[in-house]
Amino acid sequence: MTSVETGQDVTTSRLWHVTLSVSGTAAPLAEVRRGLEQLAHDHPFLLTSRYADDHAEIRYWEEARDLHDAAAVALRLWGEHRSTAKLPPWEIVGLEVIDRATYHQRVAEGYGPPPASPVGVHPY
Repeated sequence: MTSVETGQDVTTSRLWHVTLSVSGTAAPLAEVRRGLEQLAHDHPFLLTSRYADDHAEIRYWEEARDLHDAAAVALRLWGEHRSTAKLPPWEIVGLEVIDRATYHQRVAEGYGPPPASPVGVHPY
């Protein structure tokens, strides 16, 4: 998009719904929960996390220029917060990034996950 006033490119950001799946060696549930709660505190757009002792799923909204930027942020999220949030040394095993319209269309058609409710960190 180009600005009429300046003639320069103007990038607009969009909201992207991100689902990040991680897994690895089993860890104590209390430690997994505490780490995910710290991640939610550190990353305020985090909607919900579900976890077990050997895997977790994190869902949140990311504001980014395009899918590539949203995916890049998502792929760094776990690793960048691993030490500060004391997350398990798990690897990312899945990533889905969809735009807001697609998310709402899936929910309306009954194919997508319902809106995160209640928001927070929950066991599977």
